Formats: sequence, structure tokens, C-alpha cells
Amino acid sequence: MSQRKRIEFSTFRPDIFRRSTSTVMVLTYFLSCAVIQAQDQATARVTPTDLRCEYLSEPLGIDTDQPRLSWKLKVNNPKPRGQVQTAYHILVAGSKQQLDRNKGNLWDSGEVKSSQSHLIPYSGKPLSSNMRCFWKVRVRDDRGTWSSWCTPARWTMGCVKSSDWKAKWIGSDQLFAEVKKLPPEGNYLSDPYLRKVITLNRQPRWATIHVASVGYHELYVNGAKVTDAVLMPNVADHTKRARYVTYDINDHLRAGRNAIGLWLGTSWSIYPLYKSEDKPQTPIVTAQAHIEMPGGKGRQLITDQTWKTYPSPNVLLGTWMFTNFGGEYYDASKEMPNWCSPDLDDANWKSATVYTPELALSAEMVEPNRRVKEIKPVGIEDIEGQGYRVDMGVNYAGFVELDVKGQPGDIIELQFSEDLKKMITHKLHSAYRIGPSGQGTFRNRFNYGSGRWILIKGLKYKPDLKDIRGYLVRTDYQRAGWFECSNKLINDIYNIVLWTYENLSLGSYVVDCPQRERMGYGGDAHATTQTAMNNYHLGAFYTKWSQDWRDTQGKDTAWGLGEKATNQNAPTAPGNLPYTAPT
Repeated sequence: MSQRKRIEFSTFRPDIFRRSTSTVMVLTYFLSCAVIQAQDQATARVTPTDLRCEYLSEPLGIDTDQPRLSWKLKVNNPKPRGQVQTAYHILVAGSKQQLDRNKGNLWDSGEVKSSQSHLIPYSGKPLSSNMRCFWKVRVRDDRGTWSSWCTPARWTMGCVKSSDWKAKWIGSDQLFAEVKKLPPEGNYLSDPYLRKVITLNRQPRWATIHVASVGYHELYVNGAKVTDAVLMPNVADHTKRARYVTYDINDHLRAGRNAIGLWLGTSWSIYPLYKSEDKPQTPIVTAQAHIEMPGGKGRQLITDQTWKTYPSPNVLLGTWMFTNFGGEYYDASKEMPNWCSPDLDDANWKSATVYTPELALSAEMVEPNRRVKEIKPVGIEDIEGQGYRVDMGVNYAGFVELDVKGQPGDIIELQFSEDLKKMITHKLHSAYRIGPSGQGTFRNRFNYGSGRWILIKGLKYKPDLKDIRGYLVRTDYQRAGWFECSNKLINDIYNIVLWTYENLSLGSYVVDCPQRERMGYGGDAHATTQTAMNNYHLGAFYTKWSQDWRDTQGKDTAWGLGEKATNQNAPTAPGNLPYTAPT
């Protein structure tokens, strides 16, 4: 019996082996599915990402009481259908450490059953000036599974109450006088330098500065420009308002002596339709810094009569009015490379002049202007008796840089044209005076040109293509949509439309032309709104411009040019809306 059992045990049965193998494979499959399902149920199908406050990524210095928070949903597995957010949970804390501990000491929304992920109003404790707010969110998917907390973001507050603003408006004592020939002679207005030296006993823990200017400005700390933004702030109606830009300057400060510098550009400060008795025709600025030292002790820096001012080498060409926005002239013989150094001896600098304009201050809650695209020239032609004409290959609005060499004192002029048959259009021209080194670079700073061709006059040699660079400058909004098809003509039309819009939207408003008027026509805006929002993220852009329209409401409509501008056929009723804003 035992012998037979042994024989049966040792007998190979292929059919049994196949059935056993199949059973194991089936069991393995179902076990794997169960593991995958368990893992899938433990992980939410959607995850919050790209956190925004008032449409912006980590904005500095906002001044709204209830900032609106938004996020996008990232799909972790694109295959399942019907994925959706069914709830959210927001935490806002006054420090990164508290947020890391999942403590929302400013606002804990709790579980909110909602699919909304856009423009959710902050509903926590009252926010005060210069406060830092750190926040994060988690969401629940369609199966009830919560995501993990997203990567945190932050925003900072500006001056929430007007009474919190202690700084004075300051500038130089020079007033605008048109430069009528090169080099300029007589009493003309140079774009002024302003500086202040402060001493810190330790490296700050956190420091920001709010800067509002009538006219453009650039901010420097210890000799370095703080950001790559240009032509700041964006355009506002300076009969009513000035917007302040908030800068993070913590990494630029150090223990010991520090120099804070502001370089002002004339620009909109002399725009005739902004003229009023309380504002001089000169660029002015007000700035206020909040410096938090280790241990939590705060220090404030404000603009006042103790700041020093000195003329810079830069001056506006033109009158900043219809058909004469001009350009800028830079005299390299007057350069002062260390003008914002803490070690500069500024004994021969004048004290700043204090002004008292009646202007509302509000935060600039929109993307800054930047160089968004480099434009390389495609050809240079020698125009006998006139100079060298550079073909940039495309009409654009923005900056130009030109490397030059020559004798000290030589004046190199640049004339812009959008017409192949004309050497200059709309009086757009800039100039550069070569300094003692015999070489240098002209670059736009507080004005911009427009056109395709640039005539270079005064240069004694033919420049290389690499010597000249162009830059499209506009508000730095981002793309939101794209279109492309198999028809080249339709693709070209589409791209030309977008190129046109981008060249007409410098300063966070839409103009009819960047070279002749620079006025924010409502008709142009209305006609382009759908195209614009289908292709770009413009929530902050149009929110800012809506405020510009409210500022102009009730004003008469301007007709004519310069000092001869009159108000014709325009009702003076409070509900009247001019056809352009903010200009």
C-alpha cells in the first residue's frame, strides 16, 4: 500500500500542473489588482498646484482686505473619467513654521464642500500692513479621497490703511524744459538720482520697500538694480492715483552701511493731461521700507528731505505728448558708476525737494513690464549722407541696445521708423554721447521706441549685426492658449494678431499705437478682449485696467493736442466715461 502511494506521489501529471499554474496566475492577478486599487484609493486623483493670490504668483504688497485665492488641479492618472474636486481645505498662517505644522493661525477654512478652485475670498483674521501670509490647500476628489497638502505659497501685504503711509513725496528742484538740440544746453531736466544711506547693526530677517512714482523709476540697493522689471510702475491716471510697487530687498541689504537708490524717469510726470497745480512737471517719488531685524524688532525707512539728489546722465527727448514721445539722450561723459554705493562722498549732492500732490496710493497688483523677447537685426544698409540703417526684421515696440566706439564727445543718434520710405516717424529718436573711454552702450531705460528700421547717425564705421539688439517690452502676462492648423496663411494671421496685441499692451493697458499716442482706447480694448483672454492669462491685467476706467469716470473727453486740448461735446455729468483710460 505504501509502495503504491509512493508511486502515485512520484507520478508526473501535466494536466494538474497546468491547472495549478493557472490558479496561481489568476490569484496573482487579482492580488495585484487589489494592491493597485488600494494604492489608488489611498491617493487622490487630483492634486492642487500653481497657487495664485489675486491672479498672481506669490505677490508682494497687495492692499485688498480679502485677497482671492486660486489653484489649478493636476490629474494624477488621466485615464479615469469624471474626475473632479468635491471639497477643499485652506490653511493660512503668519509664518512658514506654523504652516509646516498644519496650523492656520490666520485662517483655517475647514472642509468646504465645493468644486470651486478659483477666486476664493480669504475669510480669516483681519490683515494688517506689511504682514506675511503663508498658505496651502488640499482637495478631495470624486471618490472622497483627500490629496496631500500642496507645496506652500505666500503673499505679503502692503499699506492696508492710508494712515500707515508715512513717507513724503520727493524729487529734484528742476522742472521740465524741452531739449531742442544735441548736446543739450541750458537748464534742462535730467532724470534725477536719489539716495539715502542707512546703517544696520545686523543682517535683517526680512525687508521690503514700497515705491510709488509719478514717472518711471528704478530701485537700487548698494549699487545693484533690485529686479529685472522695466518702465515701472505701470501707467495710472495721475490726476487721481499713483500705484506703489513692492520690492523684496532683504538679500540686497547687509550689516553696516547700506545705500538705497532711486533713479527717476521723467516720462508720464510731464504728460500735459495729467498737469495740475499740486504736481510739478518733474518726476517725483514716495517710498517706504519695512525692515524686520532678528528678534522681531522693526525699522522703517521713508523718503523725506534728508534724501540726497543729483542729475543723472539721462534726459528725456521729446515732450511726452501726441506725435512727440521722443526717446532719451545719455551722456556717458557724466556717468557716475558708484552713485548708489554706500561709500560715495555725496557732499555735493543737493537735499531732495518735498512735494505735496493730492494722489490716492494703491498697490500695483499686476505683472511688471519686462523684456520678453530679444529681436535680432537681419541687415544693415549704408544710406549715403545719412548713416547706417538697421533692419530689425519686424515692427516692434520696446528697447534697443547699441554698442558703439568713437572719439570722446561724439554723439550717436538713433532714429526709428515703421515706414521703409521714411528715415524717422513720429519724432522717435534717441542719442548717446561717447564718454572718455571711447566706447560704450546706448540702452533704453525710461522710454521706448517703435518701428522696424533704426537709422544710426554719427557713427564713423559700419556696425556689425551683433552690435545691436532689440527687445519687445510689455507687461509680463503668460500664455494661456494656442492655435495651429495645417494652413500656413491662417497660422500667419493668428500669429500676427497676437504679435500686434503684445506690442500694444505695455503698461497694463491696451493702446491704439505705441509710437504716436499711447492712449488706452476703450474701443480697441473691447474689440480685442475675447482674442486676448483666449490666448493669455489677463485676470490681473484687466482688473488693474478696470480701476483705471473708474478713475476716469466723470471726466470730460479731451480733443486736440498739447496745451490746445479742449473738451468738445462732452457732458460733464458724473456718469460720463471718456473714450480712453488711464491716459
